[in-house]
Amino acid sequence: MNEPAAYRPPRPIVRFVLHRLSYLAFTVLTDFRVIGAENIPAQGALLVVGNHFHFADPVAVIRAIPGSMEFVGGFQMPNAPASVTWLPKLWSIHTVRRAGVSRDALRGAAQVLAQNGRLTIFPEGGSWASVLRPPRPGAAYLAVESGAMVLPLGIDGMTNIFPFVRRGRRATITVRIGRPFGPFQADGVGRARREQLRQIGDEIMRRIAALIPADRHGVYSADPQIRAAAQEAAKYPWD
Repeated sequence: MNEPAAYRPPRPIVRFVLHRLSYLAFTVLTDFRVIGAENIPAQGALLVVGNHFHFADPVAVIRAIPGSMEFVGGFQMPNAPASVTWLPKLWSIHTVRRAGVSRDALRGAAQVLAQNGRLTIFPEGGSWASVLRPPRPGAAYLAVESGAMVLPLGIDGMTNIFPFVRRGRRATITVRIGRPFGPFQADGVGRARREQLRQIGDEIMRRIAALIPADRHGVYSADPQIRAAAQEAAKYPWD
């Protein structure tokens, strides 16, 4: 069997510059900590998943995980300042439409994994809340279509960066990296397949929940009061 062609990321110079700028920004503005770096596989396709509480979470992923990283993200960034919405375009991410089907973007993302690339997707599909919400189907779909190992991240502290900067303080940002898991398969069709993808999505979210503080677990909390309080945030704003 022929080996897949090695993935070649686009815009390597641009990405190198942005990566160095992200390193500098986190060094100056925050106390940035990575826990579990030993869990990052040295090679092979890797689907990176994490919680999404802040519009700048992708920058934390770039800072925490070495090597070139592809991203699946929204065509628009409704929760980000207009001054930074050009950055994903400069990086060249795979853009999806939040309220519709984005088959071409997901096919392109799957192709990255087919070539042993690294790809990040935030399963919740947006950063409109600070607790975990149910996943959209994209992460589970990519896990199944690619057969890639899934690497869970827990990102904590990003929402504190700008409030702390305004007070002349450095926020503590922690990225916890869990053990890779998978690969996944979904053998059903139609409704059965959708249910299998839903279960895989929930498994992905539970792995992420284990890496962030308990009060952020939202609909995946063991505490019924926290789950109940998260129901309003769980509604997808773009349906």
